[in-house]
Amino acid sequence: MEREGYSGTRWDDALLPGPLERVARARADLRLGLPVVLSDAGQGWLVMAVEGLTEARFAAAQGFGAAVLILSAARLDALGWKESGKGAALPVAGLTLWQIRGYADPVAVAGIPDEPPERVDVAQSVVETAILLAKGAQLLPAVVAVRLADMSLARDGRVTMLTCAEVEAAAMRLSDHHTVSAASVPLAVSALGQVEVFRPDDGGAEHYAVRIGVPDPGAPVLVRLHSACFTGDVLGSVKCDCGPQLHAAMAAMAAEGSGVLLYLNQEGRGIGLANKMRAYALQGRGLDTVEANHQLGFADDERDFRVGAELLQRLGIWTVRLMTNNPAKMAMLRAQGITVVERVPLRVGARAENARYLAAKAAKSGHLLP
Repeated sequence: MEREGYSGTRWDDALLPGPLERVARARADLRLGLPVVLSDAGQGWLVMAVEGLTEARFAAAQGFGAAVLILSAARLDALGWKESGKGAALPVAGLTLWQIRGYADPVAVAGIPDEPPERVDVAQSVVETAILLAKGAQLLPAVVAVRLADMSLARDGRVTMLTCAEVEAAAMRLSDHHTVSAASVPLAVSALGQVEVFRPDDGGAEHYAVRIGVPDPGAPVLVRLHSACFTGDVLGSVKCDCGPQLHAAMAAMAAEGSGVLLYLNQEGRGIGLANKMRAYALQGRGLDTVEANHQLGFADDERDFRVGAELLQRLGIWTVRLMTNNPAKMAMLRAQGITVVERVPLRVGARAENARYLAAKAAKSGHLLP
């Protein structure tokens, strides 16, 4: 199949982005403050993330019609406006962009009405898809949306257009990873270190496999799924126990002679470093880690541990002794076909500065702490 290009030349479909690539493009557009178009059941919606939205673009979007603000259920609940679905749309008529940002960002200084505004009737599929896109871009799950009266405005190729079904399919799909590069990296704990870089086919973040020694895939391999923590792993923050867990896991693998550490780029329980710093600011106001995530509009944990199972399978590892305090990791690996023969606890990193953080993980996230 061929399509007409702007210059009158012919475009082959092999040169054009498919649904998965358009989802990646839409996430990048939202991060840049650009609009994307979502279509569902014949209706089109111009969607822009509140984060990064400018006055000029906000005004231009309203030229298409009445704008609404879509917030996640977690954010609505945090505002005291209980929501039974996964999110809802609110009217923004008469609100300034600064006030809209206050609805979206609890760290921002803006007035929020005591009484919840009436909901606007927007299809739940559009609400959920807009939130999925914002989360996928590691932005606050809050978007401004305007219904388009004429879908032909979006079909000229200047704005990324997606159906709600395409976005949902991309969110549910397990990315296919391939090795980009690998090399020996002598480590402080072992001279026999190797790092392998995996890149997903959906334009998302790369993940890393750190081999220590020469693991035998024919026997249970000592494995750690470690989510990236810039503050703990790199800066040595004592607000969490991530850094000590990382180093203790590698030391244990070196002591046993081999092991694999998967370093997964899922910072801040999957919400990204910028949102994690927002959560830290809220924790400074007295919230625990789960409460802070909810205030920002996120779930307790937005990570997807399926990627860990997929990478292990890529490495030829199907049976593991998993170093974790988190039963959810074991459950997810088992659901994806990995045999977990043993949970190896990580009893490190507890101190006065992170006592409340660890208590919240145990009480609200089910972590098995010693």
